[in-house]
Amino acid sequence: MTANEMPPVATPRVAAGALFFDNEGRVLLVRPSYKNHWDIPGGYVEPGESPRAACLREVQEELGLTVTIGPLLVVDWAPAEHEGDKLLFIFDAGSLTVEQERDIRFLDGELAEWSYVAMEALEQHGPRRLALRIRTAVAARDDPSSRYAEHGIAV
Repeated sequence: MTANEMPPVATPRVAAGALFFDNEGRVLLVRPSYKNHWDIPGGYVEPGESPRAACLREVQEELGLTVTIGPLLVVDWAPAEHEGDKLLFIFDAGSLTVEQERDIRFLDGELAEWSYVAMEALEQHGPRRLALRIRTAVAARDDPSSRYAEHGIAV
């Protein structure tokens, strides 16, 4: 079979993010300056980079923190209109110390602020699909086992 005879294959955009928690079980959300809603710290994986490495890099670039990333919580197949197929990886980043919270700096200018948000308030900060994805990740953390999701819902 030649390259011209090969069937088309998916080439999804891949992103990775970190879930940080406070002692009340709220998740850390960030408000990107280029979006109309809040999100979790993270971003797109670069060529040749693993999702875990991208997560660490993005946390460093966005928050100015060097952290330890824990286990994978969820992989979400989440195609988006105007962006095509997407695979989103969310990792457990545990809790930040008071010192780490004080050290948060928006080094790359992509973020405007951060806040811990309760599970029941997620839809007030972002799209429903993000809230579903976060809740699926939290369920995986509580279980503990990773999940596969589509559009934020565990399958």
